[in-house]
Amino acid sequence: MQRSTGEYKIKPIKKKVRELLGYPHPQRIPKGVFVEQWVGISTDEFHRAKDADVRYMKNVHPLIEMGWSRSDCVRYLTSRALADTPKSSCLGCPFHGNAQWRHIRDTSPAEWQDVVAFDAAIRKGNARANAAGNKLLGQAFLHRSRVPLSEAPIDHVTAAEWAAMQQELTNTEPALEELEQGVIDGCSPWACRGEVAPVQDDFGLAS
Repeated sequence: MQRSTGEYKIKPIKKKVRELLGYPHPQRIPKGVFVEQWVGISTDEFHRAKDADVRYMKNVHPLIEMGWSRSDCVRYLTSRALADTPKSSCLGCPFHGNAQWRHIRDTSPAEWQDVVAFDAAIRKGNARANAAGNKLLGQAFLHRSRVPLSEAPIDHVTAAEWAAMQQELTNTEPALEELEQGVIDGCSPWACRGEVAPVQDDFGLAS
C-alpha cells in the first residue's frame, strides 16, 4: 500500500505541482516558491496528518484546524444536500467493502473491468519485485474472500466467509459492517490507510 500511495498519488501530484510552479523535473525550484496543499484529514485521524517531504509543498489540514470530526463533515454535507458524497479512495483499494465494489460494478462498467483486470494482474505480486528476487509469498487479492474479484461474493456474505470472520475475530458485528461498507478510515495523499499500518493478510496482500 505504501508503494501504491507513492506511485499513484504522491508522484503524480508532485509532477503536476512542479508544472504549475513552472519548474518541471529536473529543474531546481527556488527557495521560498511553494504551493499550499489542503488535506482533508479530520480530528478522528489527526495522527495521520503529516508535512510534505519537499520544500515546494506545504500541507495544511483545515478540518483539524476547525476541530471537525468525520461526523461533523457528514452533518455539513447533509445540510448542503450532499449526504451521498462518497468517501475518497483508490478505484482498486483493498479496503473497499462489498457496497463499494457493487457501486463500481453497477454504475461504471468500464471502471469495473479495469479493477477486475488489476485484481488479476496483482495475483503474483509486483513484477519488478519478483524479478529482483523478492517474490510474493502466496497470492494477492483485492477482496477479503481471497478469490478473483469477478467471482467474489460482493452481493452477499457467504456462510463460509461469515464463519471465517467469527473464528478470526472476537467482535463479529464490526467485522460484518466493515465487509459491507469498507474500512472506515478514508484515504488521501500522504495519508493512505496503508501508510499507517501494514496491510494484513486478511486481504492476501504482502505488507
